[in-house]
Amino acid sequence: MLADERLFIGAMTGTSADGIDAALVAIDGRGAMVRARLIGHVGRPLSRDLRHVILTARNQGHVTLPELAGLTRDLTMVYADAISALLAASAVAARDITAIGAHGQTLYHDPPLTIQCLDPSLLAARVDAVVISDFRRADCAAGGQGAPLVPWADWVVFRHATLSRAIVNIGGIANITYLPAGGDIHAIAAFDTGPGNCISDDLVSRSNPAGPGYDQGGQRALRGRVSIPLAQQILRHTWFARRPPKSTDGPAMIRIFRDAVDQSPATISDDELLATAAFVTGRSITSALRDFAGPVDQLIVAGGGVANAAVMQAIAESADNATVLSSDSLGVPTQAREAMAFAILAAATIDGIPANVPAATGAQRGVICGSITPRL
Repeated sequence: MLADERLFIGAMTGTSADGIDAALVAIDGRGAMVRARLIGHVGRPLSRDLRHVILTARNQGHVTLPELAGLTRDLTMVYADAISALLAASAVAARDITAIGAHGQTLYHDPPLTIQCLDPSLLAARVDAVVISDFRRADCAAGGQGAPLVPWADWVVFRHATLSRAIVNIGGIANITYLPAGGDIHAIAAFDTGPGNCISDDLVSRSNPAGPGYDQGGQRALRGRVSIPLAQQILRHTWFARRPPKSTDGPAMIRIFRDAVDQSPATISDDELLATAAFVTGRSITSALRDFAGPVDQLIVAGGGVANAAVMQAIAESADNATVLSSDSLGVPTQAREAMAFAILAAATIDGIPANVPAATGAQRGVICGSITPRL
C-alpha cells in the first residue's frame, strides 16, 4: 500500500437480492484527482429464507413492523459477516479501514420516496469501523432521483482519453454510465435503462418456487423463442421513451411485463417468456444508449446479468459498432464493480465532496451523499 493511500470497503446487495458483494479498495487523492485500486472482494449469497422475505416485501409493497425490524437486523448481520470475511482474507484489521460504504437493500424506490434497509449502528459495532450508509436520500432531498448512484465512481475508474465508454450494470435493474472520450465529470450521462434480471428472476421463481430463483446462465431463455410482438409491446411503454434523468425499480418493471403478457392474445410458454425477458433487457439497454447517450467505442458490462448468455446475446446483436466486453477485462471483476463504487463514494463522503451527478439524477445541485455512523 502506498504512503498516501487510504483503505475503504464498499458493500451492497442489489435489487435482485441474491447476495452481498464487498470490495476492499485503496483510495489515493481526493475529489476529481482521486484514484482507486481494488485490493480484494468477496461475495456472500443470501439465504433462501432471507431472500424470500426481501422479495416478498419488495413485490407486495408491504411488510409488518416486526418483519421489517427482523429483516433489517438479519441483513445487517450478513453484511457484517461478508465484510469480516473480506478483512480476514485480505489480512487487514478493521481499525485500518477509514470507512465502510454500505448501500443496504433497496426495499422501495419511487422518487422522492426511497427505502434502503440496513442498521448502520449495528454494522459499525459488529465490524468496529465507521459506516457510511443511506446514500440516496441527500440527492432525493435536492430534487433528484437518488439514482443512479455510481456515475462519479465510474468516471474515477473507467474514464478514457480517446475511447467513449458505456458502463452497463445488469442487476435486478439495468443502468448505464456514459463516459464520452476525454470528458470531465459534467459530460457524464447516466440513468436506469429498465429491467435487468428482475423479470427473469420473477418468472423463474413463479414457475418453480423451490428452485434457484434465477435462470442459470440464461439456459432456459436460450431454449425459448422470443415473442417479438410481446417484446415490442413492452418496449413501447412510455417509461422507455421518457428522457433521463430517470430511475425505476424491479416491481415496476415486472408489472409492465405482466400487464403486457395478460393483454397478449397468444399463449406463451415459460421458456418463451424468459427468452422475451432477456431480449427486452438487452434491447432496452442498447436503445437507451442510442436515444439518450451517444456513440460508444466500448460497452463494458458488469453485474450478475453478465452470466446470462441470452441477455449478453441480445446486447451483442444490437450494440451497433461498439465492442462488448465485461469489466473483468479491465481489471474490475463484474461482481465487484458496484461494491467498489460504494467504497469510492464513501471516500467522497468522508472528504466532504459532492458525489452525486445532478445531470444524471436530476438534482438541483451537487450534494454530499451518505450519513456517517462512527465506530461504537
